[in-house]
Amino acid sequence: MANRSGQVYGLTILCPIIENDRLDICHSMELRWYLGHLPRDHKSPFARISSTYLARLVVMDDVVYVGAPACEEHLKSRYLVFETNFDGDLDEYLTRMARETPEFVDAVWKHCVGYPGISDTAAFVAYMKKCQVPTTFFFADVNNRTVERTLKAFQTQSALAHFIEKHQGKPPAEMQREFGALLLSMTHAPLPLPGGDESDRMPQENRPQEKSPA
Repeated sequence: MANRSGQVYGLTILCPIIENDRLDICHSMELRWYLGHLPRDHKSPFARISSTYLARLVVMDDVVYVGAPACEEHLKSRYLVFETNFDGDLDEYLTRMARETPEFVDAVWKHCVGYPGISDTAAFVAYMKKCQVPTTFFFADVNNRTVERTLKAFQTQSALAHFIEKHQGKPPAEMQREFGALLLSMTHAPLPLPGGDESDRMPQENRPQEKSPA
């Protein structure tokens, strides 16, 4: 089925960017500047939408002519390309974008033709779906797990790898005792932050300790 692999949805949206020669700074340049300064870790606006696996925003100036036998074609305007993979329903995801990251959504899509704003959530959802391009041949490497369960799996994998590295050559009784402690800590460990690095996926007591400068 197009756009979906298991319960994971692959969304691709192309929105034409406003062209206005009377402005000192064109919309595409201002949009590039804003996107270039967005955080890419757990402070990213997409980290606040818990069902997001990945997301990418790109300003596309034109299509590339690769030579014969392809036809040389050009876009009528610049486009904002928005791609994201998430688990769940499309309408619900777009609604969450408008409600949970309103400043971000408005700062980005105000540069696009026909953007209705976010005061009317239904109008925003309809606008985004109108700009949607079907995602064909979509493949998700994790297609039947939620983002939360995937993060928990990564957390367990990181903690186990660190445990094995730390306990090489230790007596079996000590390893068994400390492995039990690891299992207990993993049971009560909070979910790692979306967009965090590998150390964020480990329980606090299993994270590598920073060494003080000599």
